Amino acid sequence: MTTAILPGCEPFEAAGGDTGVLVLHGFTGNPTSMRPLAEFLAGDGFTVSLPRLPGHGTSVADMMTTGWPDWTGAALDAFDDLAGRTARVAVVGLSMGGGLSAFVAQRRDVGALVLINPLVKPPAPEMIDGLNQLLEAGLETIDAIGSDVKRDGVTELAYDATPLACARSLFEGVGDVYESLGDIVAPSLLLSSREDHVVTADNGDDLVARVRGPIERIWLENSYHVATIDNDQALVQTLTRDFIRKVVAA
Repeated sequence: MTTAILPGCEPFEAAGGDTGVLVLHGFTGNPTSMRPLAEFLAGDGFTVSLPRLPGHGTSVADMMTTGWPDWTGAALDAFDDLAGRTARVAVVGLSMGGGLSAFVAQRRDVGALVLINPLVKPPAPEMIDGLNQLLEAGLETIDAIGSDVKRDGVTELAYDATPLACARSLFEGVGDVYESLGDIVAPSLLLSSREDHVVTADNGDDLVARVRGPIERIWLENSYHVATIDNDQALVQTLTRDFIRKVVAA
């Protein structure tokens, strides 16, 4: 039985010019957190694809049937589809979407990367041990991690619980991404919120230290983790557009 997509969580596609932009959302989130950015880029003439990652935007139970191989597979499929329709493809990702963007850049010829508070580093071993202990004790979910937003009146439409088995799969996959950060040669823009309650700043620090391609880091001073719908939304949009224009669509 197919689980129904929650209203507003549908994927987004827009046909445009010969520069494609793949936009990837975060863990337990869905396309709503990235849709304003995707629509902004589409309005500027880019060909845009914002997929709904497997298990997201439906139900927590649905998500619990998926894991890192499903999410990376969907990201690669979406990239390959865009690459077949455009001359060059940039990849933009938030949080886990940033980790997926790095994964794609390690395996495909990516024109540019824009990473917004990306998760590219597994947590400390003691946290993994604690997660495994919870799973062994039979606990399937913990409190939600979504909607870390500073802007008044804005709430991210994310799941109200975090599936632990999915989190373990995510951390295992991100561990492999982290070990291969040196394989990333695409020009990259890293947007880091000064205050982020979900992803630690050392994720960005290690990106800057490890990637081989040129990377520019800009700090966001007025947003928490989900900066794409936070106080710096307009800034994130213009910085992303201008970087892709400069690097790919020049």
